[in-house]
Amino acid sequence: MLANSIKIIVPLAAVLLWLSIFTVDERQEAIKFQFGEIIEADYEPGLHLKIPFINNVRKFDNRILTIDQKPERFLTQEKKDLIVDSYVKWRIKDVVQYFKTTQGDELTAGRLLYENINNGLRNEFGKRTIQEVISGDRAQIMDVMTAQASERAKSIGVEVVDVRVKKVDYPERVSNSVYQRMRAEREREARDFRSKGHEASERIQADADRQRSVLIAEAYRDSEIVRGEGDAKATKIYADAFSRDHEFYKFYRSITAYTKTFSNAGDVILLQPDSDYFRYFKDPSGKKK
Repeated sequence: MLANSIKIIVPLAAVLLWLSIFTVDERQEAIKFQFGEIIEADYEPGLHLKIPFINNVRKFDNRILTIDQKPERFLTQEKKDLIVDSYVKWRIKDVVQYFKTTQGDELTAGRLLYENINNGLRNEFGKRTIQEVISGDRAQIMDVMTAQASERAKSIGVEVVDVRVKKVDYPERVSNSVYQRMRAEREREARDFRSKGHEASERIQADADRQRSVLIAEAYRDSEIVRGEGDAKATKIYADAFSRDHEFYKFYRSITAYTKTFSNAGDVILLQPDSDYFRYFKDPSGKKK
């Protein structure tokens, strides 16, 4: 009989012990309820006890979570539309407040949190111009929103770790208009650069042509001077030679004339046979007969 009782009691005790123990992971927050009322929270990671069938435990993820919803349309100070794409990093800070506010539903928490952040972003963008938003104030906006959102999020028991603006863009119809305007501006700048380049090219070409003309003129001048000096020296040499031996000079000039005249086999000249032109051709001494 005792053995049978032990067989029944031991498994029953094991089941009761198993139902009385729960574990909390380091990535979790836990709340213990008694008939639907919160009686304990903020458990450390490890094993913990509960009363079976009287207590129940709910666990929640305490890691950093991300809310990344669709882009929203905001107005700037100039009443211009901008499409803003942002996301929020958050985690549970006060698990009891979190449960009371959202019933532990992440979607509800995310919706409440994002409503607050969207309103804050709308206000911050409404204080600034497009130029300020795009060029320099985006980091300041994110810092302000992180601080404001974290303060507001305390009411739902969560902490906002970071608010980031991923992208700021114009609506599609405005983007096309801006793109066309930017394209026209770039084309105008390109034409301006091409015009300046053409002007510089013409100036360089004109300067090069001028320098070329000057160089050619100077070279021609120098060559004429050298040629004139050469001709003068040649004339002087001829004159000296002629003055020394008139007959030899005449002979040399006649031979030169014959060479140039009869340089080709088909050359023809019509003269009297006794012409003075053939004086040295007939007789090297040049004596007239």
